[in-house]
Amino acid sequence: MSPLPPPSRVRLFFAWLGVFYVAWFAIVVFGDYIGETVAHWPIALAMALGSYFAGSTPMGGGTVGFPVLVLLFDQPASLGRDFALAVQSVGMVSASIYILATRRPLDWHLLRPALTGALLGTPLGCAFVAPHVPDLAVKLMFAVIWASFGVMHFVRIRPIVAANGNAAEWHGVDVPLGLAVGFFGGIVSSMTGVGVDMLLYAMLVLLYRADLRIAIPTSVLIMAFTSLVGIVTNLALSAAWPDVYDVPAEVFYNWLAAAPVVAVGAPFGAWVVNRLPRTPTLLIVSALCIGQFVWTMVNDRVGGWGLMLAIGGVLAMNVVFHYLFEIGTRRAARRRA
Repeated sequence: MSPLPPPSRVRLFFAWLGVFYVAWFAIVVFGDYIGETVAHWPIALAMALGSYFAGSTPMGGGTVGFPVLVLLFDQPASLGRDFALAVQSVGMVSASIYILATRRPLDWHLLRPALTGALLGTPLGCAFVAPHVPDLAVKLMFAVIWASFGVMHFVRIRPIVAANGNAAEWHGVDVPLGLAVGFFGGIVSSMTGVGVDMLLYAMLVLLYRADLRIAIPTSVLIMAFTSLVGIVTNLALSAAWPDVYDVPAEVFYNWLAAAPVVAVGAPFGAWVVNRLPRTPTLLIVSALCIGQFVWTMVNDRVGGWGLMLAIGGVLAMNVVFHYLFEIGTRRAARRRA
């Protein structure tokens, strides 16, 4: 168990919470949004669990928010995406502030270039890719990405959990790899609201064999940053060209209901991750990821070639994960030799 951080550092985090809750309360009361906030309580309830997983695992809160809104409440995938980016801009940012304030170890040699890549890829995806992708394609992409994540953990859970210590730098590879992960992960996140966190996490645990206590906080920071860039870009595009880019009012109402929950839920998950066994949490999350894949296939009656392509996508991503794992194994063996 890690020692408690000095009170002076924790106060920085509580100062952020104080500022946030004052601002949220002012918006709700003076904007006359009390009725809408109360009416959207189901998403707040769902995000209580989602925000915990967001801080304690390499999955953003949108991984729960997206399927709840899109599959359970039958909302458009674009609304689920925008809500994921908006709510993570509070929850994941709150968890990131806690992580930075308490000086949790991070893998900066991949994170720095990934942040730059996300800063480039996310706005491009928001402007030129996401508006042109059909709703069903977004749902399938989301389902495939997170089902692949779930299968990966069931197959590789032992070596992933067993890794310990900082990941060794890979000179000549770190910067271009981080840029690529951030850029393409940013484009994926612009369509689904999540994704860049899982890609960076996969590189860290499979290729670099990073400790989960380093890989998970690092994935939280990249998702927080990407969410901020994504939602700000979408709001700017919606204000400039409302006929082409639209952020529905329902995104704001759901955000009002969920934001006060995720502001503390995600940091709580970040606090818990160093204090509870990691294997059960990862396996539970992985089962949920596979479950939402099945749910999507059944709910949208995906069959024939669509189902084959979705299953093929999961298998293809796990082939890539296996290849990364094998490279990581050989690299680790050379370092020990």
